[in-house]
Amino acid sequence: MGALIWLASYPKSGNTWMRSFLHNLFRNTEEPVDIDEISDFCLGESAAKWYQRHSDLPLKEMKADDLAKLRPLVHRDFTTVFPDSVFVKTHNYLGVWRGVPLHTMEVTAGGIYILRNPLDVVISVSHHFGETIEQAIEHLANDAYAAGNLETHVTEIHRSWSTHVKSWTEHPSPQLLVVRYEDLLHKPRKYFKKVANFLGLNPPSSRLERAIRNSSFKALKTIEQNKGFKERSKKAEAFFREGRSDQWREVLTPDQVRRIIRDHHEQMERFGYIPDDYRDAVPKQAEQSGVAG
Repeated sequence: MGALIWLASYPKSGNTWMRSFLHNLFRNTEEPVDIDEISDFCLGESAAKWYQRHSDLPLKEMKADDLAKLRPLVHRDFTTVFPDSVFVKTHNYLGVWRGVPLHTMEVTAGGIYILRNPLDVVISVSHHFGETIEQAIEHLANDAYAAGNLETHVTEIHRSWSTHVKSWTEHPSPQLLVVRYEDLLHKPRKYFKKVANFLGLNPPSSRLERAIRNSSFKALKTIEQNKGFKERSKKAEAFFREGRSDQWREVLTPDQVRRIIRDHHEQMERFGYIPDDYRDAVPKQAEQSGVAG
């Protein structure tokens, strides 16, 4: 039996990229691993098939409280899939739903949390969920946000971007690595090596660099264009769309930028996401209390 290592993030923050990097690192093949094989390497916490095996009722007919009680059973099932570490993707915030923890710590070894500037996340969310930018801004600020259709995925509890980030990062732990999307993007060798070292690995430079190259945005986008990707939303033209940082400067209006900063300034400040030219968007009360600056 293995122990779970959570690969956690708010949606559209780099989780698939991280999973692809780890898959390529462990497989160590010359060519990039097919992205549709990621789910064989890293389990999906919300995949309905794992929950259905514990219920005679179709999941859509179950009460939310009863569905929530299946989570610890499913997480224990995960530990039987591989003999050592078991990677599990999750978009749930780190907390409780219907009185049941969304992550079962008794079978957990640790986790990696990937976060991304919400100014860019809001653009990716709008494309992925088929929303306008205004709707995506409300989406990120919705502290009651949940997703799932009960046919392919059970309910995921995302909450707001700020609540999600705070829940995973407010209590530092040696068992949890927090890494920014932007650091992986701009200094991949340094930060992906940090990921490998956190997992107790010390790969040769050639193997690390091959995994980085085979999981690059260019490689992933090419695979999706040639073969498709089963995780692509039906509302999106492509899963791998831009992959850049600071695209918000080309897409968002100044008013939209200020609104996002007002909604999320506390966590944005913690992770260096407030642009110098938008400091005026931080609420004065927050500045005076020392939250910002």
